[in-house]
Amino acid sequence: MSRTPQEIFQSYVMAGAISRDADALAANFTEDAVFEAPLVPPGAAFPGRLVGREEIRSAMAAYYAKQAQDGGGRTPSLAKSGYVLHTTADPDVFIAEIDTVFDGPEDGDGDGDGGDEVVSLVQIFRIRDGRIARLRDYFAPRLVD
Repeated sequence: MSRTPQEIFQSYVMAGAISRDADALAANFTEDAVFEAPLVPPGAAFPGRLVGREEIRSAMAAYYAKQAQDGGGRTPSLAKSGYVLHTTADPDVFIAEIDTVFDGPEDGDGDGDGGDEVVSLVQIFRIRDGRIARLRDYFAPRLVD
């Protein structure tokens, strides 16, 4: 299966941040994939390192369930968020530079005047056979308490 970095990234975002579907998220990864969040402190709700598609599936399902129990978590505003994908000299590696926008609590109308929060992050993807073999997700640890 050959997919472009754009297709891989969009599928990953839709499965994870948007729909919180652990099965769909895990389907984006190779069987032996490594998913790392190096800035996440030990004991945080979000896992710092997962190895293998099944561990990614089960750990993210537990994380999504905890978010739902704690009030559902926040879903990013697709209309306001943006990203840039950077290719590298290695055709199997690309970098996503992301500005995720969450509507402020009194907003919701999409006009950006309700105290929106912008979260900037960087993700480094290593691809094999159209799937994510390694993902390093660099974001602010305070987001996963």
